[in-house]
This record gives sequence, C-alpha cells and structure tokens, in this order.
Amino acid sequence: MEDERIVALYWQREESAIHETRKKYGRYLLRIARGVLADERDGEESVNDTYLKAWTSMPPQRPDALAPYLGRITRRRAIDLLRAGGREKRRGARYAQSLDELGDCVSGGETAEDALDAKLLAAAVGDYLRALNARDRTLFIGRYFYMEPVRALAACHGVSESAVKSSLYRARLGLRAHLEKEGFPV
Repeated sequence: MEDERIVALYWQREESAIHETRKKYGRYLLRIARGVLADERDGEESVNDTYLKAWTSMPPQRPDALAPYLGRITRRRAIDLLRAGGREKRRGARYAQSLDELGDCVSGGETAEDALDAKLLAAAVGDYLRALNARDRTLFIGRYFYMEPVRALAACHGVSESAVKSSLYRARLGLRAHLEKEGFPV
C-alpha cells in the first residue's frame, strides 16, 4: 500500500492503518530499535510504541515521507527506553560506542545556545552527508543512525571490517572539518 493511503487511513482513524504500517515497515522499524537496544523484546516494545505515537500524531501531522517519520519516532523511543532502563551500562554498548566515535566531531554541551543550534547542526551534518559518495554515506548512516556493528556493515557491503573502520574514520574527520568550517565548536 502506498504511504499516502496509509497516512489517509490514520487521518480517517481507521485501525487498519496500524496493520498496514506494520506490514510495510515493521521489519525496518524493528531493525532501528534493535540497533539501539540490542534486545528483541525491548525492540518490539519500542516498535509498538511507534504505532501508538503514529496513531496519536496523525492527525494533526501529515508526514510527506512515512518511513523517516516512523523511523525517527522508533529511534527516539528506543533511546528513551535505553536511558530509562539504565541499560547504557549493561546492553547499550553499540549505542554508546557509536556515539563515542562521533564525540570528536560534535560537542556534547547542553546549554540553551546548543539547543538553538541543533537545527543548524542537523542541516550542516545533512549537507556533509549529501556530499559523501553513496557507499561512505550508507556506512556512516548505518553505523551512526542504525547503530549497526562494523562487522554487519562489512558483510553487507562485501568489504573487510578494516575498510569499514577506515571509511568511518575518514568520514568522521571530514565531518569534523566541515563542522569547524561552518563555525560549530568541536
């Protein structure tokens, strides 16, 4: 079913919207949740929470692209579950490790100014990612958005783990340089 039709079902308050969402995007959303949580049950809980959030947010929201909209909800919910359960120390190693890798590129401050700069930072990161070649962009997003292990990325792309690590390292250096050029503290 087309995304526009699924969104229309949400707007019409048809329960089949959730069924169609699960059918089309369930595996995608579970992949995102498992990347953050590394736990099947918590991942399923996060995905189910996504369906509820989608139900309560449409209307008034009418997303143009349903997959990223749902993916963002799932990722945020999974991170919330990780934080709430204190799992960062126990099972969130992939999540924590991938964020540590990016720590050299983005400052971790939480001031009001940082909050105001969040949109500008997101735009600068997006601009940088669009400038990367397709393979490097896919590796970067796979690692730092989907929290995929280096081993899985290497297998998916048919390259060695060291090639993936090198590509990610170069991408992080490039991101750092790009952010410095754009005036962001790193």
